[in-house]
Amino acid sequence: MTKKIDAILYPVSDIATAKAQFTALLGVEPLMDQPYYVHFETSDGVAVGLVPNGQQRGLTDGTPFWTVDDIQAEVKALVEAGGTVAENVHDVGGGKQVAIVKDVQGNTIGLAQS
Repeated sequence: MTKKIDAILYPVSDIATAKAQFTALLGVEPLMDQPYYVHFETSDGVAVGLVPNGQQRGLTDGTPFWTVDDIQAEVKALVEAGGTVAENVHDVGGGKQVAIVKDVQGNTIGLAQS
């Protein structure tokens, strides 16, 4: 499978303000609107998520999440290439697993597997 970016998550401190800004930017209302996560979808199917206190999860800025076939193998490969795990692989519901790795420059790499 070709790896692709399927989501971009943004850490936010003020969910209401961020939601208003992204509603204006994307021109659509959120598909999911909860105190712990707000989810938009672009016209080309990319998920845009707002994560309150996302900094505590290792999100420092807008973070792309790459869809991969084997998330454990991808985390291992990135760590072997010098990265460090910022958030271990875990299920976020519906069988979808995510992880966050920091590369050697400190950039955040999100991984997702459905």
